Order: sequence, then C-alpha cells, then structure tokens
Amino acid sequence: MTASLSLSQARRIALAAQGLAKVRPTGPVTSRTVGRTFARLQLVQIDSVNVVARSHYLPFFSRLGDYDPLILQSMAGRKPRKMMEYWAHEASFIRPEHFQDLRVWQKRSWVGAHGLDPTVRQDMEDRILMALTTGRPMTASELTARLGHDEDSERDNWGWNWNIIKRVLEHLFEEGRISAASRTSQFERKYTLTSRVIADTNPTEVDAEASLDRLMDAAAQAHGIGTVRCFSDYFRTPLKAGADSVQRLVRAGRLEPVVVRGWDRDIYKHVDAALPRKAAGRALLSPFDSLVFERRRLEELFGFHYRIEIYTPAAKRRFGYYVLPFLLREAIVARVDLKADRATGQLLVRAAFAEMTAPADTAVELAAELRLMATWLGLQEVVVWPVGDLAGALSEAVARGGSAPAEHPHPGSPLRVEPGNVALVSPVD
Repeated sequence: MTASLSLSQARRIALAAQGLAKVRPTGPVTSRTVGRTFARLQLVQIDSVNVVARSHYLPFFSRLGDYDPLILQSMAGRKPRKMMEYWAHEASFIRPEHFQDLRVWQKRSWVGAHGLDPTVRQDMEDRILMALTTGRPMTASELTARLGHDEDSERDNWGWNWNIIKRVLEHLFEEGRISAASRTSQFERKYTLTSRVIADTNPTEVDAEASLDRLMDAAAQAHGIGTVRCFSDYFRTPLKAGADSVQRLVRAGRLEPVVVRGWDRDIYKHVDAALPRKAAGRALLSPFDSLVFERRRLEELFGFHYRIEIYTPAAKRRFGYYVLPFLLREAIVARVDLKADRATGQLLVRAAFAEMTAPADTAVELAAELRLMATWLGLQEVVVWPVGDLAGALSEAVARGGSAPAEHPHPGSPLRVEPGNVALVSPVD
C-alpha cells in the first residue's frame, strides 16, 4: 500500500533531509560538523555575487550559525579533499565521490573553447597541460603570463572577455582533465591537473545507468522527498533518463512512492529519510541554497513563490536585489533584501516582507537571525530601511534586542541599531 502523507509531514521530511529541521548546535562549530553538513547536502552552488557573502558560505551559516569559513577553504584546498569543484547543479563544490559520475552526465558545451579552430585549441591545450604538469597551480592570468600570451580583448562572449587561455582552461575543466586546486582571495580558480586533486581520475569503464542511479540516489537523500524533476534538477541531469533511474531505484528499494495530500504529482520518498515530530529550525536562506533550487517544488511544498531578481531592472523588482527567504520552523514566513556594507560595518536590511501566513513572532525571530548573521560577518550593526510591510515591526524587534519595545522611528527614516544605542539615519541607495 502506498503511504499517504500530509503536506506538513512532507515539509518536515524535506527540512530534516536538508539539515534545517533542528535548532542549531550550541558551542563552537568544528570542521567535523561542517563536513557532516556538506555530506548531507552533497553539493553547494558557487556564484560570484558577494552582496552578503560568497554563496557557498551561506548554506553552512543557515544550518550551523557562526562558523569559520576557512574550514571550507581547507576542505577544498588540502588533501585529502572533502570538497572539489565541478559542474553539478551549476558551478558547485561537490563531494569528490560524485566527480566520475558527473563527468558522464554533465555536458556544458556552451562553456570554454567550443567554436575555436581545432588546431589552435589543441596547441593551446598541449601548452597549458605541459605548464600545469611541470609547475604549480596557476590562475588564468598567471598562465597567460607564464605562456607569454598576448591577445586583443574581445567583448562578444557574454561580456566575460575571456582570452583563449581562459576558454581552453574552462574546456579542460569541463572535461574533467584539470580542476581547481584552490581559490585566490579574489576568488579566481588556481588550476591544476585533476589527478593532483583526487585519485582515480580515469576509470577504465563507467556504467552510465549506474552513474545516474548514484547521482539520483544522492539527490533523493538530500531532498528526502520529491518528484523526478526535483531529483534530476539537483545535479542537473536529464529528466527523461532521471525518470528511468527513479524506477530502478524503486525496484532496488532505495525509493518508495508516496502520496502527499495537496501535492498532486508522482512523489517519491527516500527510504532513509527521517520524519521528525516537529521542525524547530530558523534560517535565512541563500538565493542559491539547495532547499530553494527547484522553484516549482518550493511553491508546491511550502507555498512560497520565489524568483531571484538580480538581473531584473531595479524599477521592475518586487522585493529587491538580493533577497533571502526566511525559514521559521516548518514554513518560509518572510523575505529580506540584504547587503553587507563592509565599509561601514553594517548589515543593511533594504526591504522586509512578511508572507500572508507569517506567525506573530516572525519579526522577533528574524531580528535574532539578523543579529547572528551580522556577528558572523564581522559587522557591528543592523540597519532596517522602511521598505516592506515587515520593516516597522522588524525595526522595533532589532532595536529591542530582547528588551522593552523602543519608540517608533520617524516614518521616513530607517533605524540604525548599535549595542545599547538606537539612532536614526537617512536612507541611501
């Protein structure tokens, strides 16, 4: 008989699988704790936007609170590596055991050196591989200097302005022949041979179906519950092949079909997925967090419609430039447009909006989360701008910091809050 679950139960399964159902651990966060969290997530997406923090840092803050991001650099930059870079959901840090399977199923033909003259490309590949074989890990600019390459700038490649060396590097990276040994402080990849990052980079034979089954199984573990589309989207593998893989995993006893009341699609639960009695977590979620990867799933499961508006013209944005959903217990109850102003030491809340079903303690819990985030980022104060239906209550909650309510600020000014001090400041762009 197919098990029947309520939407609340499905949410709790999903949150538990993502490590978001429990209250965060107390005390210092160790590298082992970070490693366990990454093993649960399977991957974290990389993005160059640094409005609050690098996108791959935020999922760990969401689940662990105040931790040292240098732990991630060590996991990705030192042997034995617990993380490595490759194409997955998008450019991502992945568990190294997924690398060979992803090489089979990742086909990013739009990146790198496709379209170059084959003779020119092969010559540059040979020169780059020789330089990396005989030298240390290098960035694209360091390799350009090492090879004495000079090239006129072009601006027709989506504005990236890559020279031929960078294009060939990305081609070799996509093929899995080179990898990232580490990143510079400017977040540039330092390329090296993949064999120097992990062992067994050239298996003699790979079974494509078995590779996909491993990836779909890992995605189902990370989601806990979902559709074929949910699981396929996690590592961005083909949907049709994913449907066949799900059926193989059902026959193997790794997945089981379930019915979720209110979620009217074919749903599958991983056999190892836990169903906690309640969800007690609280988290600000990165726009690139794995809980919000698949937008249709997010809306059907949590009733939360979400779009990233980074590339939307400012006048047409509904909620802001870099908007983070706010998870409270088992619901996503609000969203805030955040910016870490490192020059002034401020965490700017440029807009705050509550969902229709947001509970009465939303502002208080969100204020506590913002103060924790400011501490983690090394910022001294939280500034709430008077934009959005939650801004007023959030200003008061941030100002109180657990004490008696503060007086209302002037309606045209955001509230700047410092420890033991409340002051008014004027909005700025």
